[in-house]
Amino acid sequence: MGNEFELNITIKHAPQHLPVKHMADTIDYVAVYELVKKRMAVPTPLLETVVTDIAQKILAQFLLAEEVCISIRKTHPPVSQMQGSVGVSFELKRKDL
Repeated sequence: MGNEFELNITIKHAPQHLPVKHMADTIDYVAVYELVKKRMAVPTPLLETVVTDIAQKILAQFLLAEEVCISIRKTHPPVSQMQGSVGVSFELKRKDL
């Protein structure tokens, strides 16, 4: 919708083998970026909708992911006389789906 956003994502997982040496044993952050990029291209009025949708999509696509923590900030909110940003955070665990 023509706004600028800052998005931070933490994905928790428990690798089956240590140390992690292969992409198959971890989360591909390039694939996560592509998922987020595609979702952010869809105009959505509520930040809460965006973060909950992204969290669900990450857990659906990446079976090694056990928990997703997302925060999103609208860096220039359309609020008269306001300087600063607004944002929301959300955490979702696979066991809570």
